[in-house]
Amino acid sequence: MKKVNKNKRVPNIHKRYFWDINVLKQDWDKGYLFVIGRIIERGGQQEVDELIRFYGRDKVIKALRDEITFLPNYGIDNAIGFFPELKKEEILCYLNRKDKPYHWL
Repeated sequence: MKKVNKNKRVPNIHKRYFWDINVLKQDWDKGYLFVIGRIIERGGQQEVDELIRFYGRDKVIKALRDEITFLPNYGIDNAIGFFPELKKEEILCYLNRKDKPYHWL
């Protein structure tokens, strides 16, 4: 079994946002797309501020614009609300799904 490195960087975000993973084993640097997507979808301004502190504003915006492949419509709206410089038409997950229905399965 792999030991957990106690010196890993960990964002100061409540574990309730990550009910489906083992937060002690999560690699917060490698899993940044998952973390950013989850917080944009379900978090508030305080959690988004922590994302910016932890990852940097440019990395968060780049992930939202160019790397995250899916957010529900309200997640896309949240992203634009948190980052007004983003435009819906330049967000990858919007472009991938534009005019396509999606289902929760």
